[in-house]
Amino acid sequence: MPYPAAPALLSPAPSPPVLDVISIGRSSVDLYGQQIGGRLEDMASFSKAVGGCPANIAIGTARLGLRSGLITRVGNEHMGRFIREQMQREGVALDGIHTDPERLTALVLLGVSDDSTFPLIFMRENCADAALDESDIDPGFVASAAAIVVTGTHFARPYAAAAQRKAIRIAKAHGRRIVFDIDYRPNLWGLAGHGAGEERYLRSEIVTAHLQAIVPDCDLIVGTEEELHIAAGSEDTLEALAVLRRLSPGALLVCKRGPMGCVVFPGAIPPSLDDGVRGPGFPVEVYNVLGAGDAFMSGFLRGWLRGEPLETTCAYANACGAFAVSRLLCSPESPTFAELQHFVQHGSPHRALRHDPVLNHLHHTTTRRACALPLHILSIDHGAHDLEPVAIAAGADPARIPAFKRLAVAACERVAKGRDGFGLFIDGALGRQALFDAQRKGLWLARQFPHGEAGALADNPLEWPLGQVIKLIANARADARTPLAVRLPEIASVMAMARASRRETMIEALAAEGQTTAALLESLYKAGLMPDFWLVETPRQASDAEAINAVIRRHDPACRGLIVIARTAASGPELALAAPMPRIIGFVGGRAIFGDVLKGWLDGALDDTQAVSRMAERLGALSDAFDDGRSR
Repeated sequence: MPYPAAPALLSPAPSPPVLDVISIGRSSVDLYGQQIGGRLEDMASFSKAVGGCPANIAIGTARLGLRSGLITRVGNEHMGRFIREQMQREGVALDGIHTDPERLTALVLLGVSDDSTFPLIFMRENCADAALDESDIDPGFVASAAAIVVTGTHFARPYAAAAQRKAIRIAKAHGRRIVFDIDYRPNLWGLAGHGAGEERYLRSEIVTAHLQAIVPDCDLIVGTEEELHIAAGSEDTLEALAVLRRLSPGALLVCKRGPMGCVVFPGAIPPSLDDGVRGPGFPVEVYNVLGAGDAFMSGFLRGWLRGEPLETTCAYANACGAFAVSRLLCSPESPTFAELQHFVQHGSPHRALRHDPVLNHLHHTTTRRACALPLHILSIDHGAHDLEPVAIAAGADPARIPAFKRLAVAACERVAKGRDGFGLFIDGALGRQALFDAQRKGLWLARQFPHGEAGALADNPLEWPLGQVIKLIANARADARTPLAVRLPEIASVMAMARASRRETMIEALAAEGQTTAALLESLYKAGLMPDFWLVETPRQASDAEAINAVIRRHDPACRGLIVIARTAASGPELALAAPMPRIIGFVGGRAIFGDVLKGWLDGALDDTQAVSRMAERLGALSDAFDDGRSR
């Protein structure tokens, strides 16, 4: 939403604040080496994520239920757009994210060599976020938040430092709170070489002088022991805390102590660190420490800004830090408030939290991308064994089938008319070009996993765009090519891969003769399968849908829901009856929409325009019937 600029620093503050917190400074794209236990030189592939301390805090606090904003700069290119789009998906206010027309978005290369070695390279030469200046600080936007977070590394550049100081002046003038994350990276202050990104502490009187000029304005100061040392100019932690207390008598001081959790000092500094306020610690396996401080800060802000007791606030912070060190990436691994509450209340039987299936499922279902509902889907993912005989029977060249699939995309786009909630099932073989078309047009997509080793090697889901849902088939019928019991391990393996790579899944569940869909779903849940969507036969009556709903409610209340199958072009009344039934969120039509159109197109009775019109007419009719049923 737009935030009107205040005409002066002392203009009236919004009441109450629109946002809880705005973080200021770095935003980058992190490229994490996916091979664990080697040098960056040996990394063969990388996983991409939003990074940079303030950007991570913006995402982390938004996931914990705070209304968050970010002030930064990104480049006018793909990585800058990625940061902006991801912030939008996370619910972070975009008003403070400025596009720099001349500079590139910062990149960071990171890796995990062992339990204590985490090499990283900051690629920040003349990058966009380092050029942040006072013109990027809008008084109205800053005043719209209850608190701002300034970060130490952005005081290393004169223009960026001036920008943060301006934000501090505005926030103080409006009675807002100032949070200081010391966030010390020596090489970003020019104190170490490009290859020393992992270095956490180098003594510097110049840096100390810069930071001590900021401390008196702050209400909350957070740092590791080494960061407190650089801010205070003393390598004795208690003495450093005493120095900071003299400089900022009213600030809440927080000392992060890694696996020992944190200690908070609201008043005078006691003779021992252990005499400060503490919350419970959460000992976990350390997998990657990078980003742990940002997750910690996010958890602390959730408690502090919501007025929780300091012990609870420390627990939130320590738990969020535990999540971060037990997972690989930074911002994508930040917990949601549902995860945080579950972990604080119940803990985990796993020291390596990334192996906890309950937490992983909570994380997946509370961080997946938004999905516009209901879904109106045209299925055109049929393979050569289904469609080539149709072409041969029509005396046509089977090589024409890929072109027909592109016509199906055009038909879906025509019905959608720019609306969300329309999409297709498309394969990656005959439908390769159709997939590209649909992806460019922004249509919702699910793509069938090519069952069997040869097919999987030919069409690897790890190569698919993240937004494409992986569709799997659990066929319990007697005519299944492979018995379901044999296929289940493969389905489970694919679903585990999907979760690890942040992808969604759909299972088409086809019940055996005499078996209800509800019974089949019960057996699949007991086998450990928890897809985002179920694709099922259209229930004939509400009791059937309620039985399915009871199974889903018992095993996975976070399931997105059921997509039902329209078997014929005349399935409109059936869809209308099913649409308001429990958990039904969409429908799919396949041969019911394109079957005879394909035959007519192949034998020349229909041209491209007529084929598109015929399919669009049928998809539109089914969509209208389904939507009318939902509105009753």
